[in-house]
Amino acid sequence: MLLVFDVGNTETTIGLCEGEEVTARWRVTTDGSRTPDEAYLLVRALLDASGVGGALVHGAAIGSVVPSVTAPLAAACERLVGSPAVVVDARSKLPISLDVDEPLTVGADRIINTLAASRLHERDCIVVDLGTATTFDCITAAGAFIGGVISPGVQMSAESLFRKTAKLTATELVPPRTVIGRRTEECIRSGVVLGAADAIDGLVRRIKAEWPCGGSPLVIATGGLAAAFMPLCKELDVLEPDLTLRGLAMAYGILGHAGDN
Repeated sequence: MLLVFDVGNTETTIGLCEGEEVTARWRVTTDGSRTPDEAYLLVRALLDASGVGGALVHGAAIGSVVPSVTAPLAAACERLVGSPAVVVDARSKLPISLDVDEPLTVGADRIINTLAASRLHERDCIVVDLGTATTFDCITAAGAFIGGVISPGVQMSAESLFRKTAKLTATELVPPRTVIGRRTEECIRSGVVLGAADAIDGLVRRIKAEWPCGGSPLVIATGGLAAAFMPLCKELDVLEPDLTLRGLAMAYGILGHAGDN
């Protein structure tokens, strides 16, 4: 079994994989203050609670956009599995290309999504990753990341609204029953949730309009909020919540065997 870690700014998604298939997953708060010992105990507790002994895990792969988390987590993983974790970044020797002006600044999550989408679908794709930020990754069938869009995430937009408006209180971000709200919380849900859905559709249409490779790319939704927005967006084609975790398993299969992390 393989442990994979998608370290985002707000949450870290941990997956347990058999080959490239995700068999279990957990979400924990991303905390840059955790020591290697604390990270080890957290991961070990999750495995124990699921009935999976640490001895069954043979390796680990990490994709992180939070540098302060990466080294302690890598140390914890090495203690747990007995070998160095594979850490994926822009210098990793993967069968993809970063066809952008500053390739070394591309986030690990976007690199991993490029690997997974190109290998799973073998066609041009737009990966819409709904996390702390909402990112739109433009990927060719040949495995080239050609750029994309980064916009504020849904929760981030909502929190900004709540902070800066004295009379608006935080509310659960679920789709409203109607667009026209008759209560304050319904108005907020319409503005934040439906506004985000229309923004996603609008950006995807704009990306498609200037797609450089011809044809129509497949639009993949992933990330923590992907399932909630799938029925609200007309431009999202398929839901793949484990895309990044599967990409990490693929990267481990390539880099772990090559001894390159």
